[in-house]
Amino acid sequence: MTYPVCILAAGLGSRLEGLTRKLNKAMVEVAGRPAICRIIERFPCETRFVVAIGHKGALLQEFLRIAYPSIDFEFVEVFPYEGPDSGLGLSLLHCEDLLQEPFIFTACDTLVDKDPPAPTKNWMGFSQRGDLSSYRTLRLEGGFVAEIHSKMESPPKENVAYIGLAGINQYAQFWRQMNELREISIREGEVTGLEALLHLGIHAIPFSWHDTGTLASLFDARQEFKNLEEANILEKENEAIWFLNDEVIKYCDDKSFIESRVARAEHLVGYVPRISRSSDHFYVYKKVEGSIFSSVVTPIKFDALLSHAESFWESVQLDPITSKEFNLACFGFYKTKTDKRVEAFFTRYGLSDTAQEINGDHVPTLLSILQSVDWEDVSQGIPSRFHGDFHFENILFNDDKKNFVYLDWRQDFAGNLTVGDRYYDLAKLMHGLLINHKIISDNTYLVSWQDDRIGYDFLRPNKLVECERAFVKWLVNNNYSVQKVYIICALIFLNIATLHHDPYAKLLFALGKKMLYERISNESDAPRTNHE
Repeated sequence: MTYPVCILAAGLGSRLEGLTRKLNKAMVEVAGRPAICRIIERFPCETRFVVAIGHKGALLQEFLRIAYPSIDFEFVEVFPYEGPDSGLGLSLLHCEDLLQEPFIFTACDTLVDKDPPAPTKNWMGFSQRGDLSSYRTLRLEGGFVAEIHSKMESPPKENVAYIGLAGINQYAQFWRQMNELREISIREGEVTGLEALLHLGIHAIPFSWHDTGTLASLFDARQEFKNLEEANILEKENEAIWFLNDEVIKYCDDKSFIESRVARAEHLVGYVPRISRSSDHFYVYKKVEGSIFSSVVTPIKFDALLSHAESFWESVQLDPITSKEFNLACFGFYKTKTDKRVEAFFTRYGLSDTAQEINGDHVPTLLSILQSVDWEDVSQGIPSRFHGDFHFENILFNDDKKNFVYLDWRQDFAGNLTVGDRYYDLAKLMHGLLINHKIISDNTYLVSWQDDRIGYDFLRPNKLVECERAFVKWLVNNNYSVQKVYIICALIFLNIATLHHDPYAKLLFALGKKMLYERISNESDAPRTNHE
């Protein structure tokens, strides 16, 4: 039996706070993929989906078309999708013309543990819950729904929670009541039409259910679906990486970001995955076999990575004019951007630039530290082919083939798509040796910030300490400035601090400030590995 599935995804998702400021609520990530993907993939591939859209609806439409090019989607724009006259019922009524046959209804925040049955009969999904006060509830009799109750402070203890998932076989009766009681339907949603089917029989179907509609329930769903095999990816408001079957989908709200990434993939062919399709806000590539390098790194493998990267960092010869322009671009990328990012950090936390005690050491104001940096030396970059975010979480290693693939490359370097500073990649690599994503996902770090006294600590596996020592030796042997690598690494920590969540942001800032002060206080290139 083929049938349509109606997914209502028009609302603001206000209970998810900032997570839906730039995304449709159906696109919130649950263990490496948007929640709506976990709904769609519960149904046969020939299913036709009717999707009600409103807030960030064009983005959701764009995503579904690029993620599932072979699936039949019909999108219905809902208006109004916010305010007192909006609601699930209005969204559903907008879809009526496309649902004149048996169909399944589902809210976009309802995830279940098994494939829902076809609508060969009327049915409603339910789940057992200890506290029922937040849910519509059902009273069951002999496997059928006897009554549907609105949310109440103290529902009958024998009731079960209705999960926002239902099969409607007798659709004509359903739609008749939805329209006859339109004002109630808009307020109460699909249950108004389902109540017309009670006397005809509605089967009660049990599910293990996860709700993604609130921050607390989303956290629980993420824990339940967590896939330890996926990469540790720090969540960002305007970017995401999702894993769908054998494909990877990159999202960004900035169209120029995606356009530049796609263009750079052609320039980096042979080192990065080949992009199979793209749109304004997304690009897709086939998932590459291999392990995230942070999970398999050893000093021997790290040495192999450095050898591989040497061929990647192909030098670019510049004439005197473009060389001067390149150094000016480096100055803007390192100095000007740092000033702006530091100001943004202070503004975010309402702080002023003061001298501080960091891990027991006196550290002067950041302004005085930055004024002591030899910016002319820092801006004397090495023009090369570049990655731009070259750390272990963005590197795959295939142990069988003994080869590397680089992921999530930067979209440009100071606006240039083909030429960047090799020192930036070296500093990014050092960044990953000092701070890696696993300490964030495992919460193996501490930071305290009280007035002008800061303390921090974080776990560093011994293998990364060994790799850092080996990296310093490699830099010296290849005539790179160890001093410059550490200074740019410290600048990276200061730059990215304002982009991340609290308290990780404060850890990055404190580490960057202390590390930068240590380096400019020591003019030599002598190895220093005790930054932890």
